[in-house]
Amino acid sequence: MEGTYRYAYFATDKLLNSLSVYNAGYEKCHAGYQWGPGVRDHYLIHHIIRGKGCYTVGKRSYHLGAGDTFLLFPNVEAVYRADTDDPWEYAWVGFAGNDAYSMIAGTDFSYEEPVLNQTAISQELFQKIRAVYEVNGNTFEDAVSMTGELYSLMGFLMKHSSQKKKNENYKLNYVERARKYMEEKYSYPITVEDVAAYTGISRSYLFRLFCSVEKKSPKEYLLECRIRQAGQLLRQTDLSVQSIAHSVGFEDNLYFSKVFKKYKNCTPSEYRKMQ
Repeated sequence: MEGTYRYAYFATDKLLNSLSVYNAGYEKCHAGYQWGPGVRDHYLIHHIIRGKGCYTVGKRSYHLGAGDTFLLFPNVEAVYRADTDDPWEYAWVGFAGNDAYSMIAGTDFSYEEPVLNQTAISQELFQKIRAVYEVNGNTFEDAVSMTGELYSLMGFLMKHSSQKKKNENYKLNYVERARKYMEEKYSYPITVEDVAAYTGISRSYLFRLFCSVEKKSPKEYLLECRIRQAGQLLRQTDLSVQSIAHSVGFEDNLYFSKVFKKYKNCTPSEYRKMQ
């Protein structure tokens, strides 16, 4: 259709684990253009330059226009559609990585509110998204440059988020860091003190945050991770109960059996026979 355009970059390889740009570009859509319903495997920010459209996620629909920004979360079904009379023109950047969740948590984006009305910073936000696209390429140097511009964009969004939201998101970020550490390190004999040290807060503060968000203590969460993995090993391998205990972070075989029975209502040996 006359008057539409599309400039897009799509990465062929994800070269950085901390934060990696998957795609970027800007586009003037044709009337009624629609993506979805579908899911992405990464975060995807769209910033509307001009025009109008509708973004639907879950049971909520947002009618958006120039200066608004919306976010697709990974593995969350969504659909967005350009207006038929005044189709939108937007810039976008898609990304993922170990730091992505922490950064999103520091912005005003959330699962409950995946939309920002940021007219006061509209032009600068567009320029920062466009800057990611303008250094695109598939060499390692290009990936570093794009990630650098993406860090700048995320810092900008974090800087302009509300203070109340920042405080709440930083709390969630502490819990998320602690969860990921336990899920990755459960096979080692780590303690709650180790988790708190990695997270960067005191054990007592971690305990309060975890109970508030997860409705259980960090110790309970860690034990559940270990017992869940132990159950999988009992079902899928012929390893001895002692070997499995050591494989999931228990140094004492008797303590492992006691904890396993508490969570599964049977001993490890009985559980294996039932499976």
